[in-house]
Amino acid sequence: MITVSPEQFEELVGEALDSIPEVLERQMRNVAVVVEPEAPYAGLLGLYEGVPLTGRGEWYSGVLPDRISIYRAEILKICDSYEDVVREVRTTVIHEVGHHFGIGDDRLHELGW
Repeated sequence: MITVSPEQFEELVGEALDSIPEVLERQMRNVAVVVEPEAPYAGLLGLYEGVPLTGRGEWYSGVLPDRISIYRAEILKICDSYEDVVREVRTTVIHEVGHHFGIGDDRLHELGW
């Protein structure tokens, strides 16, 4: 397992978020992205919790932000190099952001995320 400091890892998550096209970034609403040191169970790299944009209606108001969690230890466990970490962080962030836009796992996997 490769070692990447928590600060470096958070920078990678920020860079992954910055790589999202501006037209999509402007549409992201009421969502927080956080880095967690450990996942609630083995093998979980990221998790989206909330109401996807496609599921929000007139009723959607006054709710807590959606949450995208990126799990540092789980990502580091599956990576052999710093380049692997960069690639996996970006893939995981984009995958979870895809859920925010209402895209399901099957479609995200078809798209390579």
